[in-house]
Amino acid sequence: MFNYALYRIGQFIALHLPVKFAYKLAVFFSDLQYTFAFADRLAVYGNLKAIFPQLPDKKIRAIRRKMYRNFAKYLVDFFRFEKIDKQYILQNIRLENMEHFNEALSKGKGVIVLTAHLGNWELGGVVIALCGYPFWVVALPHKHKKVNEFFNSQRESKGIKVIASGRAAVRSCLGLLTVNKMVALVGDRDFTEKGAVLDFFGKPVFFPEGPAAFALKTGACIVPGFMIRNTDDTFTLRIEKPIEVEPYSGRDRDTAGVINRYKTIIEDYIRKYPDQWYMFKQFWVDQSS
Repeated sequence: MFNYALYRIGQFIALHLPVKFAYKLAVFFSDLQYTFAFADRLAVYGNLKAIFPQLPDKKIRAIRRKMYRNFAKYLVDFFRFEKIDKQYILQNIRLENMEHFNEALSKGKGVIVLTAHLGNWELGGVVIALCGYPFWVVALPHKHKKVNEFFNSQRESKGIKVIASGRAAVRSCLGLLTVNKMVALVGDRDFTEKGAVLDFFGKPVFFPEGPAAFALKTGACIVPGFMIRNTDDTFTLRIEKPIEVEPYSGRDRDTAGVINRYKTIIEDYIRKYPDQWYMFKQFWVDQSS
């Protein structure tokens, strides 16, 4: 309940202050939290060092601090969904390559929108929904019911349909794809440790198999997309070219082969925007290797 109260207070402040002042206040509290978050700071440092082994410690720490501050702004943006409309999109968001969605939908097999814990994936979903696309997201339910309801209410208020992750989500996603809808999944880490183990920046990582498995089952295109924060706190929603997958009905589907086709795209984005990759847990299976 304490977390729920904090979220509601944060939402009230974000909605009633000018956005620039709300960002400044969020950054202040982020710096305060950063001071005491010893375990999280250590995990983030290890993640960044694995990606940039040649960077000096001072540079790694600078990226880490900026990442915390960017995440604080991410929360402000999430709390302000009430103010997001088409006019906001015109003024604050550059849309790049949206035609890739149309190209993928034209095949009639549905679209798997693939993103990562990078930039502002929640805002990206809002923009896609407000642009009129038939858009669903798979989200991990929060362990506290009221917090979960708050998060889903924020998403659904802007036209996003939410599917709770779990066994039932598989049937829901397959059903939506077969009627040519768009389903969004995060594809950069499976913390249940049940995914495919593949190299990521040269180290083993559990990758979620959902995007690849759905594509192989239905023939739906995988379309990577990322909402990146610009230096002036505007955004760019960048959509990558569709990845076409031939459907395969057998048991031994090559999910690893499909994942390898898009994991390099995720690597490129993380390498380019490391201070927007919000990964506060140890990412690799074995970082000492």
